Amino acid sequence: MPGIWETNMNFSQWSRSLVKTIAVVLALALPTALAISSADARVGGGVSSGSRGSRTFSAPPSTTTSPGSTSQFNRTYSQPGAGMNTAAPARGGLFGRGGGFLGGLAAGFLGAGLLGMLFGGGLFGGLGGLSSILGLIIQIVLVVFVVRLAMSWWQRRNAPQAAYAGADGSAGQGPQTNYRSGLGGGLGSGLGGGFGFGANNAPLEIKPDDYEAFERLLGDIQAAWSNEDVAKLHTLATPEMVSYFERDLAENRARNAVNKVTNVKLLQGDLAEAWREGETDYATVAMRFALTDKTVDRNTGAIVAGSEQPGEVTEVWTFARRPGSAWELSAIQQTN
Repeated sequence: MPGIWETNMNFSQWSRSLVKTIAVVLALALPTALAISSADARVGGGVSSGSRGSRTFSAPPSTTTSPGSTSQFNRTYSQPGAGMNTAAPARGGLFGRGGGFLGGLAAGFLGAGLLGMLFGGGLFGGLGGLSSILGLIIQIVLVVFVVRLAMSWWQRRNAPQAAYAGADGSAGQGPQTNYRSGLGGGLGSGLGGGFGFGANNAPLEIKPDDYEAFERLLGDIQAAWSNEDVAKLHTLATPEMVSYFERDLAENRARNAVNKVTNVKLLQGDLAEAWREGETDYATVAMRFALTDKTVDRNTGAIVAGSEQPGEVTEVWTFARRPGSAWELSAIQQTN
């Protein structure tokens, strides 16, 4: 009998050691998984921000450039009201910048649970049942589920986009005539890029000069962001969008880092919808563009996130124009 008890005790100690080892691995892996998105340090922080007038809570139509759906706004001043599609209020993403209340709550419980596992208390140390091996295993499964959810979300968000520019309109919208800006010798030349006319039958007419303005704003805003030129951003974007940019720049300064976005080149773009509300014109366009996105240490210049390698991004930008004013950025949405 003593031999049996000794064997059981050894097995129990071995099981607890194994569980604690797994907890340590997850404690190290989870922050890494959640921090991956920090490489999305370009203007807007890789989240959906801004307002689209009365259509803020309505998803823009899909286009050949962005055939999937767009994410809801993580940050917006707009509130659901009469005449709006209020199927789901905008809220902070679980792992978005800032995280919101849900992200902070989940992180707090998760951190407490991992520490509890490491020190033998369990996720809910006051409950005797969860202090058992079975309780610890359940907690491990929960943590693994959260990690897999985070990684799945990241992979879906960064799935490579197909080169739809120049396609024959197989999405059911008919052939499109590509429009290429003369800016910089024709951005997207040889790639079938540029804005495509006829993506949607927009009630507001968008002319070639408007498409040139959208393409120019894409580069100018990224440049002003990289230079941390808030005064310039005020001339290119709405006060709401500039408030988000200022907040993100302040976070970078607090980390002693600066984000540099260079080599911005429009590869493909088309109109999702355009409309007028009162005296304000709105145009939502999908854009696929190349860029080099890196974050460097403010003192040493060493790269702390991103890389020198160029990448591609597809986003949906909404521009607004008031009488006597130029187009300005009103919203950025991420694609799914």
